[in-house]
Amino acid sequence: MSPTRFASQHRWIYVCTILVLLALVVVGIIQYNGVRTTDDAHKKANQLADELVAAGYSRPDTAGIVRTLGTDGGNVCDDPGSALKSGLWKIHLSNGAGGPGQRPVISDRRAVEAEAIILGVYCPDKLEKIQDKIDDLKTDDTVRR
Repeated sequence: MSPTRFASQHRWIYVCTILVLLALVVVGIIQYNGVRTTDDAHKKANQLADELVAAGYSRPDTAGIVRTLGTDGGNVCDDPGSALKSGLWKIHLSNGAGGPGQRPVISDRRAVEAEAIILGVYCPDKLEKIQDKIDDLKTDDTVRR
């Protein structure tokens, strides 16, 4: 039996081995990108937590921040200066009642600062666009600590 004949008879083994190796390479690349993304999300979450602590807030759970904001800020950074987001934002700064009992209130300054800190970490370019709206809000120290 010649070596050439042996190789041609078992060609399917070589083809299957090459396909399995290529599949492993593709899976490895996908896993690497997932790990890198997760690492970036944890770095940003830790940066946000550090900035919140520096501003006087209690340290939030970074795992929750990673799940909520990811690497790009999620829904927080999706055009925060638009009319719809601005309107929803102001509704959330109301007294918390629903329907006809809902009233505008003077919001706590620290609640608005927290939003600005999140925007500053995850999308600082969009913070500049909304900063004038934040400054126009009437805020005060309304929460007892």
